Amino acid sequence: MKNILLIGGSHGIGLTLARLLHENHNVYIASRTWEVTDLPNIKHIPFDALTDALDTSILPEQLNGLVYCPGSINLKPFKMLSVDTFKEDMQLNFFSLVNVVKDVLPKLADGSSIVFFSTVAVQTGMPFHTSVAAAKGAIEGFTKSLAAEYAPRIRVNAIAPSLVDTPLAARLLNNDKKKEMMAQRHPLKRVGEATDMAKIAQFLLSPDSSWITGQIIGVDGGLSTLNVN
Repeated sequence: MKNILLIGGSHGIGLTLARLLHENHNVYIASRTWEVTDLPNIKHIPFDALTDALDTSILPEQLNGLVYCPGSINLKPFKMLSVDTFKEDMQLNFFSLVNVVKDVLPKLADGSSIVFFSTVAVQTGMPFHTSVAAAKGAIEGFTKSLAAEYAPRIRVNAIAPSLVDTPLAARLLNNDKKKEMMAQRHPLKRVGEATDMAKIAQFLLSPDSSWITGQIIGVDGGLSTLNVN
């Protein structure tokens, strides 16, 4: 079975992806917490992306896939965002990702796949998204450059979601009125579910996507490309 490392995976998209993968893969989850009891074959590694160096000695000799899940949603007017907030978002979303990639890269086997997460707000300018869009924009540039540098040995892609109903987005979807309002913004008239993102990540990790690299894949209910309102 292939060995897949998920950075973050105790909830949201990461946990949903772990549930999709665990029966046919050896899944290693590096996260701050792990309270899931119905996935006994998952190997958990205590890890805080902001403060810890990943202990790669715990990992198998070779990895076939890496997914970096940690992210942030700081949606405020630019004038209310401090420079420190920009630095914090960049640290969690981008610099911690770079640290993980540097640590894990020597273990990635030929044919491996790396998956990152961006946001629809990079391609489609949205108010109040300056900080998160800047951090995720760095990920998109990094994705393409890394994919070019390591082709054909390693594939690198990023998923760019719109709003997804996960704990990270809880304050934006904490009542039915907000959910309906957010749903109506999308041509497909619903917000994303963790499964929508996890299944795309599963595809990008699989041989079915073996001719896909350097791509930013929009999974956003049509928001980035369609105007139907």
